Amino acid sequence: MLKVGLIGFGFMGRMHLDNYERLMKEGANIKLTAICDIRIEELKNSKVWTNLDTGRDVYDLSTYNLYDNIDAMLASEQFDIVDIALPTPLHADVAIRLMESGIHVFCEKPMARTAEDARRMAETSERTGKKLMIGQCLRFWPAYEYLKACIEDGRYGAVTAGYFFRGSSTPLGWYRDGSQSGGNLMDMHVHDVDMINWLFGKPDAVSTLARTVLTEGAYDIVSTNYVYPDGKVVNAQSDWTLQGDFGFTMVYRVNFEGANLVFENGQLKVNPNEDAGFVAELSEDTGYYRELCYFLDAVKNNEAVVVCSPESVADTMDIVEAEIRSADRKGVLEQL
Repeated sequence: MLKVGLIGFGFMGRMHLDNYERLMKEGANIKLTAICDIRIEELKNSKVWTNLDTGRDVYDLSTYNLYDNIDAMLASEQFDIVDIALPTPLHADVAIRLMESGIHVFCEKPMARTAEDARRMAETSERTGKKLMIGQCLRFWPAYEYLKACIEDGRYGAVTAGYFFRGSSTPLGWYRDGSQSGGNLMDMHVHDVDMINWLFGKPDAVSTLARTVLTEGAYDIVSTNYVYPDGKVVNAQSDWTLQGDFGFTMVYRVNFEGANLVFENGQLKVNPNEDAGFVAELSEDTGYYRELCYFLDAVKNNEAVVVCSPESVADTMDIVEAEIRSADRKGVLEQL
């Protein structure tokens, strides 16, 4: 049985806990035993800010060993896997320490605060032989998996254009400190950057316009054009200043030579050029659940993490940093 520990009990820590509990109820050969957070006594009885829904507002943690110190948790228990859901600047050093201690690591996105730190994480995984996977959940989200399959099998020909968008209200706390979170580009827009990287590979160059509204030292609103040698027109936009009752949304539209795919309001519509359109039948499971299933199977079966390799996600970090450099120069084309 794989023994799992969870570090970080904010929104994403709770999202991961929901899915570990589901997996345990379904009979998966895992046991989550410990949760660690420097504020665990406060957080175990309180809500946290979120632009998405988790299973509950307040959690009963009475069945878990609770720690407010990573050293104490690691000294008290042995783990096969530790799940990191900490603030971004802590990802690299904690993940590297765990892998060097012989523990496999699942780490929430973004991979790290810098591309350099992301490369350190990938190198450590290679050197130690410990598996590392980053929670770029869209790679496991059914609507995006469907799009990936259409591209790979060529059923509608080549891609000619793509548009990706996600938006929400501005997160609270440390997210508004750009030196910590990297702002929208590093924390939320990174999802669509990673998707573009996964679908099409690294672009030759990017051009980014961005604006700061509420986040100190980073951008809140972004629009990026991605340059590819075949001339496909690809743009991704993100805005986390959508206040009021807006909530959260993620959207894409991808044009092929023989069809277009439009994902919005949780529904994927496929529109072939010569046939009637239809709504794709997709799994109801979220990427949060499916990514953990994939990683746990990789550890259990000692298989390589291929769908979301650390090297690939480090490439995503390179693209995000190129976008920030472009935005700093008012959209000047930045080569990769």
